[in-house]
Amino acid sequence: MNAAQAAETTQAAPAAVTTYRGPAVENRHQAHVAVVDGAGRLLYAFGDPHRLTLPRSAVKPAQALAILETGALERFGFDEADLALMCASHNSEDRHIARARAMLAKAHVTEDDMRCGGHPAISDAVQRAWIKRDFAPTPVCSNCSGKHAGMLAAALAMGQPTKDYERPEHPLQQSVKRTLAELVDLDEADIAWGIDGCNLPTPSFALDRLARLFAKLASAADQAARGTPASARDAALARIYAAMTTHPEWVAGDGRFCTALMSAFGGNVVGKVGAEGSYGLGVRAGAHGVDGIDGPLGLAVKMEDGNGAILTAVVTELLHDLGIGTASQRAQLDKFRAPTIRNTVGLEVGRMEVRVPLARQAT
Repeated sequence: MNAAQAAETTQAAPAAVTTYRGPAVENRHQAHVAVVDGAGRLLYAFGDPHRLTLPRSAVKPAQALAILETGALERFGFDEADLALMCASHNSEDRHIARARAMLAKAHVTEDDMRCGGHPAISDAVQRAWIKRDFAPTPVCSNCSGKHAGMLAAALAMGQPTKDYERPEHPLQQSVKRTLAELVDLDEADIAWGIDGCNLPTPSFALDRLARLFAKLASAADQAARGTPASARDAALARIYAAMTTHPEWVAGDGRFCTALMSAFGGNVVGKVGAEGSYGLGVRAGAHGVDGIDGPLGLAVKMEDGNGAILTAVVTELLHDLGIGTASQRAQLDKFRAPTIRNTVGLEVGRMEVRVPLARQAT
């Protein structure tokens, strides 16, 4: 897709969310949605389901798979909560930082070996506490610190140097690229790579392929529940799914949508946010209300303006539209669905209208 085509796609993207201040429209937020079945076939779309997208941290489960397949977890004694932290964009709460430090110690590496940087905490509460302490965050405080600790261990497990583990040419990152391409059913040449905020390579590919990744996670979880994983890779994907859904507090943290989502659905849904308005969601068989589909689902969402609060409203609306989980489970996420707009004294001054009519696709 060239620049002109990309611009045309952006202009054609429909508004999924409209915000009002009083009676007046203040903003319209455009979105793209892809919903696929367990075989990766496109079931529903909104906007452009093939939009070239940087999923950012939404691909962390794929990066975690590349780590897991090196044997690093067994070699260094990482547990399932450590695996969940490898998939995390965490709040930098004290517990997250402590676990990241413990992971470094297990792998016999130090914070000086990490090639991510410190940054303001995602959590407002954590950031306020840091400001009061005049605390300057270091690499271990990065929301991606679990992934970096895991990658340092993976490089060692591969018999490779930890130096430059973040570089695209490092054997570990080459393995990540191959693993991701296989998971999203693309040739490596069909995926473009840039550099993420945490200093690791980050991919760009069609939005429906992100949904494919999460459908595979959910499918692997279904296979594990039946005791019939189709391959060692499916068993590994099921392990990642279980780590994230069993330990959602390590994937994000207090007040965060990913943690609330996975806590609400009792292991039937896995979800992961990506910076700048991307989201991936996997739903196990029997946990949705899509007619004619008995197996799992994969969903992917991209907001054109990268607005995170609007993103969670869209994802929550889709949970209702697709009948995911029970009404009581969905109700636990109501605060994210269409939050009231209030001013600094708490006065209600606006509202949010979310509408994502999905178009059924030919299968």
